[in-house]
Amino acid sequence: MTTPGDGVAVNVPRAHDAAEAARAVPDVLTDASGDPLAQAAELGAGSAVLAFDVGGTDIKSALFDAHGVMLGLRRTPTPDPGPDLPERLIARLVELGAQLREEHPAVEPVAVGLVVPGIVDEVAGIGVFASNMGWRDAPIRALAEKAFGLPVAFDHDVRTGGWAEHVLGGARPYPNSIVLIIGTGIAGALLLGGVPFTSGGYAGEVGHSPVADEPVCPCGARGCLEAIASAGAIARRYTARTGNAVDGAKEVIALAAAGDEAAAAVWNEALDALALSLAQLTAVVAPQAVIIGGGLSRAGGALFDELRARLRARLSFHRIPDLVPAQLLGNAGILGAALRARSLA
Repeated sequence: MTTPGDGVAVNVPRAHDAAEAARAVPDVLTDASGDPLAQAAELGAGSAVLAFDVGGTDIKSALFDAHGVMLGLRRTPTPDPGPDLPERLIARLVELGAQLREEHPAVEPVAVGLVVPGIVDEVAGIGVFASNMGWRDAPIRALAEKAFGLPVAFDHDVRTGGWAEHVLGGARPYPNSIVLIIGTGIAGALLLGGVPFTSGGYAGEVGHSPVADEPVCPCGARGCLEAIASAGAIARRYTARTGNAVDGAKEVIALAAAGDEAAAAVWNEALDALALSLAQLTAVVAPQAVIIGGGLSRAGGALFDELRARLRARLSFHRIPDLVPAQLLGNAGILGAALRARSLA
């Protein structure tokens, strides 16, 4: 999954403000330029719901009122991983929900939205596997429904965030699209006809599609896209080549622009890997657009312009998808969780 701290500076007005806003998890949402995103800040009239976006490091939680306004948005640490994490996590979510309801006593939620990382079977309500959480086949939805006493919409974090991008953000004009989140890792979501394609929770693992023979990925496979082109991998690969530690991918890209040959090679390999993966997706799925979010998306033209050129060079008769920056920043998951909860209510 991605973290805003892996981001790359982008040469557009107020980019620094937008990045800081994403890290602070503001109550007022902003788009990629730092301007208020009104349609995301208010979901519109509907049921009041609780929403939780659980990550390996932290939990975002908020209460949405009947007008769709997000209330009390906060970020708190995720409990330590382990085989009993599902039970400890749900107990923590109940505590957070109680705090939100106490702070806003006039808002009575009728459903809960909960999204988590890993392989998720949203139909069965099962967390199939999440290496960073330490669970396998965890009955998370059943545990949550029993603890909250409310219906719970349960889904994958990036897939739900991708759907939120379609409803509220950069993917709105594109019912057939791919949302790609590039940060510490790489995660994806496929939207077909405006609906996420899940295939039992296994669809969308773009970061673990093979694009080379090396290196070995932490997942155990070889040549995964994430192991070459994620923001985390770019920094690691530069350090491995030079022995020089860097402050994330943003520094590698800056060094490449300044003429550092090792940095240029690492960045070029990342761009080639991304272009190859997008070309494969374009040939098979023919998306209207690829919406790119996560820290690396803030590289601006250094990423988007290069990918457009390399994608065109790889393909012939294919329809070249639009490459679009994501708009919801770090708020996509919790907005998607709220939308999912409202669909139950």
